[in-house]
Amino acid sequence: MEDHKIVQRNIALQREWYGEPLGDRVRRLVVAFDVSQAFLAEVLGISAPMLSQVMSGRRAKIGNPVVLARMIMLERKVLTPEVAAGNKAAMREALEDVRDARPTVGRDNFPVGAGPDDQGVLSALREIAEEENLIEAAERLDTDFPAIADLLRRAGKVG
Repeated sequence: MEDHKIVQRNIALQREWYGEPLGDRVRRLVVAFDVSQAFLAEVLGISAPMLSQVMSGRRAKIGNPVVLARMIMLERKVLTPEVAAGNKAAMREALEDVRDARPTVGRDNFPVGAGPDDQGVLSALREIAEEENLIEAAERLDTDFPAIADLLRRAGKVG
């Protein structure tokens, strides 16, 4: 596949997965906090080249859910009155808070996990895919998304 087609496909995937291209979201943060893209990458916990690849569409996703959680934290902090007003101290504090944060991606903010309501999720998956497809999907996702792979594997076990 040609480079421009790969980029177009990746940007379309970003719209589907994240609501809009990640380049747009990241550029808004760079402008709102008046920082360089490299500094923002450091705050998010991602390498500057990786962030650049995601922004340009050469990569479709942010593989680390903690990085995505930090980006969402920053997007929310933009809405605080002090940061929105351009208060440099508030902006610096917001960036430091996010950089130092260790957000967890768990049951409260990722609604797939071990719990009593899993049966509904497992049943829904079984309704849309056959057992062997669920197992195959789990194998494909195992490396990058082990929690989702585990859920698919459990849904694929009938009986």
